[in-house]
Amino acid sequence: MIKYSLNMPNFGTYSDINILMKLAKDAEEAGWDGFFLWDHMYLSSRLERNNQFGESFTDPWIALTAIATVTTKIKIGTYVTPLPRRRPWKLAREIVSLDRLSKGRLILGIGLGNPNFEYEGFGEEENLKIRSQKCDEGLEILEGLLSGNPFSYDGNHYKIKEVIFKPKPFNKKIPIWIAGRWPYKNPFKRAAKYDGVCPICAKYEGSSPRSLYNSDVEEIIFYIKKFRKNMENYDIIIAGKTPIDKIEAKKIIEPYIDVGATWWSETINDWRGPYEEMLKHIIKGPPKT
Repeated sequence: MIKYSLNMPNFGTYSDINILMKLAKDAEEAGWDGFFLWDHMYLSSRLERNNQFGESFTDPWIALTAIATVTTKIKIGTYVTPLPRRRPWKLAREIVSLDRLSKGRLILGIGLGNPNFEYEGFGEEENLKIRSQKCDEGLEILEGLLSGNPFSYDGNHYKIKEVIFKPKPFNKKIPIWIAGRWPYKNPFKRAAKYDGVCPICAKYEGSSPRSLYNSDVEEIIFYIKKFRKNMENYDIIIAGKTPIDKIEAKKIIEPYIDVGATWWSETINDWRGPYEEMLKHIIKGPPKT
């Protein structure tokens, strides 16, 4: 059975942690299965000068920690965290702390990050190939540290002398979802190693990325199957927008369910409409079939 989540920015209207706490409580009461925050630091000086997206940001991990204290059932996490601009051991310590606080409700979304300004604007690595390498090494480090076993690492970008990180996650492990732009293949080969994939389309309609077609999702699943023994407990997360009418919303989502999607992630943000309108989408609950 498909699950339903919300994803929203950590800037603009949604930079207020008190608002995010309220929305997460509303979402849990309305029957949503997940509540996910974007992980941006700063979009670009040009956008900031034009006062687009608002001037304020919040740290998603602090916000999610607050959210964990006012909810009890809903899954929480990032959608997605750019691992190459974080120290993997620091992220490991943060996520296991939040996972235990939330009693195993954390899901970690990982990607390379976009826009590039969030790297180049702060003197971080701009080269996409190197960022990809750092992402792969960082994922290996996260898994090694969170195992609770003695762990050392000797990579091209990171080196760790033997350490033991405790405590372990609340459950056996923290699920990791990997983001990627289809039809670029490397992120999806990476995603096959972990617990789920968050695909978006690399092709544009005008100035915006076009939505994934259900045929795209079929291709993605077929490709990921090449690198996995089975798809058991593997998540396919599709993000998009649906109308507030649940019958019409189902018509949009059902083709993705038919080809294998396991999560629908409803996108909530300031571009889409004012806060009051977005609140209605949350309170109405998911369009469950």
